[in-house]
Amino acid sequence: MRWDRQSLDIEAGEALPGLRRIPGLVRSVTTPEFAGVTFHEVTARSVLNKVSASSDVPFGWTVNPYRGCTHSCVYCFARGSHEWLELDPGRGFDTEIVVKVNAPEVLAREVARKSWTREHVALGTNTDPYQRAEGRYALMPGIIRALSGTGTPFSILTKGPLLKRDLPLLVDASSSVDIGMAVSIAIMDEDLHRSVEPGTPSPRARMGLVRAIRDAGFDCSVLLAPVLPWLTDSAEQLEESVAALAEAGATRVAMIPLHLRPGTRPWFMQWLRREHPGLVSRYEWLYSHGAYVSREYKESLKERVDPLLDRYGLNGPRAGHRGLERRRDGAASDATAAASEPGAASNEQLSLI
Repeated sequence: MRWDRQSLDIEAGEALPGLRRIPGLVRSVTTPEFAGVTFHEVTARSVLNKVSASSDVPFGWTVNPYRGCTHSCVYCFARGSHEWLELDPGRGFDTEIVVKVNAPEVLAREVARKSWTREHVALGTNTDPYQRAEGRYALMPGIIRALSGTGTPFSILTKGPLLKRDLPLLVDASSSVDIGMAVSIAIMDEDLHRSVEPGTPSPRARMGLVRAIRDAGFDCSVLLAPVLPWLTDSAEQLEESVAALAEAGATRVAMIPLHLRPGTRPWFMQWLRREHPGLVSRYEWLYSHGAYVSREYKESLKERVDPLLDRYGLNGPRAGHRGLERRRDGAASDATAAASEPGAASNEQLSLI
């Protein structure tokens, strides 16, 4: 990858000791196009990740071509994963991006093995595969070809309208494999969006992605998450969001309240103290027992949300992982839903929160 006016740090292994845990560091790259961001290019030995049997999620395998994310969402649940690399889960998660530059080639070898049983693979479970860096590295087309070429069903969860680039490829792939599509949209208010998700595409742009996915013939679930207590959870805000998603053509909407896990909680609370100091004591009370909201809050949110989803027809059965031709034919799918049903409590890893 040649970038104009790039800077290469050949001592990156010493600067980032945690990367020694990932053999194959090629180089570290900075470029004016991504001011303040460093990309650590690595050659991975494997990119097909087996999900722990103890994990309560409806898929067994994931692929994450990137670690860290320039979306910079202050609530991102994956921030704690950066600590494994001895990197800062706060600002470092937003600006130190690990790129598995050989991900498509390695995945192609892994799914071509006779031992591979073509189980469902989820994309977008840790960091967004269509974050801005994908526009430069273009890893997803090769990943899509590797999966579809071997008959491996997969799902994609993203906040990135860059997915539109790959829609023709996905349409072709859907004739032979089941594909699930889901878009994450947490906030409709533009000012709050810029504050809490400063690196993400605008809500309007992501609504356009929903329309594009539907126009391509796919079902498209939307994960309206995280719901931020006292910031995005009023009855008026929830109805405005659901109505807008229905108008955009979403086939299903799921909502999950904010989780504040280790690595994420300090970063989010720092933001809250700066931007909404009057809510700090409320959040400390609400999350006093750990990363999750109280049962009472969850039940209260559900009571407000479910009638809205029913009213707008967005609380229906799972939008299963159906190939495009079978979807048009109206045939029922027997594929296990994953990203297309991210609202179930068991699917919280899909939520990017």
